[in-house]
Amino acid sequence: MSRIKARFESLKAEGRGALIPYLQAYDPDLETSLALLKGMPGAGADLIEIGVPFSDPSADGPTIQAAALRGLKAGATLAGVLAMVRAFRESDNETPIILMGYLNPIDSYGPARFCTDAAQAGVDGLIIVDLPKEESDLLSDDAQKNGLDIIQLVAPNTPDERLPYLLDTASGFIYYVSITGITGTRTASGDELAAALPRLRAVSPLPVAIGFGIRTPEQAAQAASVGDAAVVASALIATLATTLEDGKATDDTVPAVLGQLATIARAVRGS
Repeated sequence: MSRIKARFESLKAEGRGALIPYLQAYDPDLETSLALLKGMPGAGADLIEIGVPFSDPSADGPTIQAAALRGLKAGATLAGVLAMVRAFRESDNETPIILMGYLNPIDSYGPARFCTDAAQAGVDGLIIVDLPKEESDLLSDDAQKNGLDIIQLVAPNTPDERLPYLLDTASGFIYYVSITGITGTRTASGDELAAALPRLRAVSPLPVAIGFGIRTPEQAAQAASVGDAAVVASALIATLATTLEDGKATDDTVPAVLGQLATIARAVRGS
């Protein structure tokens, strides 16, 4: 059983939803991002999403765009991100890791080689923002051979008739983009989320993680109770950015982000 499936089944038995924090690899440097990654499970992360820095992050708002640029400036590469995951796996073999990014770095790396190396590093799932289902055969066979879940994005304006096609080969969980637009710009209401989830559940038994625009503990708790997981990204990165001095980490950077994550985790676990 994959780590992702095992974690969601465990949380279902506990009767609660999951918290999935996001960090941008190498933001603002490798040492700091690795310290955050290693500290997130203890702060309440159930799964972790790692952003792979890319120069043209079309789905991301200004906060994550700035984080990606800091990561690239710090020397981030796809191989370097996989090395981060390997370092994390030296002390944690249970927490699922999902890489979120764009197709160009994977295509340059070589899709087959990437899937093999990612699985060996300890990656569990992939979210490729700009890989449409119609072109997913570029990765799907190699991902399946290596036990990597391809996590499908679904938006509020995805037509009902397209959902079966999108989700028939999806695995791991469904990532529900709760707003139409880029990350970190607005938050979907409880009514919007409640109306959206039944149409996904009618098509697929996979857990549903809700992301884009979840900033507060209350919003995360609501998303994790309406769906099966809440993804928190821009809020954590915004906090990280406030601790930097001249773009560099300070003694406050890791404690501030992990402290915020712990507060959100308490709300999710209490919902």
